[in-house]
Amino acid sequence: MAAQQHPTATPQMPTPKVTERLVTGRAGLPMLGVCLLSVLGGVALTIVGIAELAAHHGSAPGIALVCVGPLLAVTGLLLWAGLTVVAPGVAQVVMLFGRYRGTIRADGLTWVNPLTSRRRISTRIRNHETETAKVNDADGNPIQMAAVVVWQVEDTAKAVFEVDDFVKFVGIQTETAVRHIANSYPYDSHEPGQLSLRDSADEITARLSEEIGTRVASAGVKVIESRITRLAYAPEVAQVMLQRQQAGAVVAARKLIVEGAVGMVEAALDRLAERDVVELDEERKAAMVSNLLVVLCGDRGTQPVVNTGSLYQ
Repeated sequence: MAAQQHPTATPQMPTPKVTERLVTGRAGLPMLGVCLLSVLGGVALTIVGIAELAAHHGSAPGIALVCVGPLLAVTGLLLWAGLTVVAPGVAQVVMLFGRYRGTIRADGLTWVNPLTSRRRISTRIRNHETETAKVNDADGNPIQMAAVVVWQVEDTAKAVFEVDDFVKFVGIQTETAVRHIANSYPYDSHEPGQLSLRDSADEITARLSEEIGTRVASAGVKVIESRITRLAYAPEVAQVMLQRQQAGAVVAARKLIVEGAVGMVEAALDRLAERDVVELDEERKAAMVSNLLVVLCGDRGTQPVVNTGSLYQ
């Protein structure tokens, strides 16, 4: 059996400097109530203070209320900025002054430090389909190949901090892996046990998924599945390759027909000898074998010639 081909190793990606850690924050609904009370209370105190000053000019309580009311309202608005809504299938990456503080994955309303910045990252399952790429297979034949990969963000910290744009990164690395796999295997197998793009779909797609997963792991992405969606010879050689495939099919069919015909002729001779129907010398056996092979292997109907004389005439 021919040795299996393995593509060359994928490039070694840098070790991630930041990995995901979960934060929970505080319950959002109680903080929402505090914010509402602060804002409404601040507005109410301001209105009362203004009314007090209008009624009693220079009143100390009025001045205090006018100072405290806006401050309380501004505090409520500042606290309001810390409210964060997390939907199912979405995570919020929390950063404070440029430093990673953690990731919120629990869905619902959560409150975090209002001074932090948050980035929304979808953790839903996504599809990416590559454009049809024109590449050469391992034999140098130009082929067209495309694939679809199903992927999901597994580590939000890596997705945000290790690459500039993880969606674009996945797209480029997927196309690179598709081209690499196409260059590593022939379109058709030439020897028994040899992997090929056309005949070894399961093995090729498994190795494609493995290579894509290795390439995008540094971006915190997990590859769920990948499949080849298009595989064909390039138009300029498609007709020639089709003729070659047809010729190979014809040869294989002829080989099967000849093997069957030889077995039938052998069985006929053995049956005649076993039952002692007729005694044939070597020359007559050769003639009989020739006639039977012509009849059995010919692709057209034969015209029988009736011998009205003796066997040897």
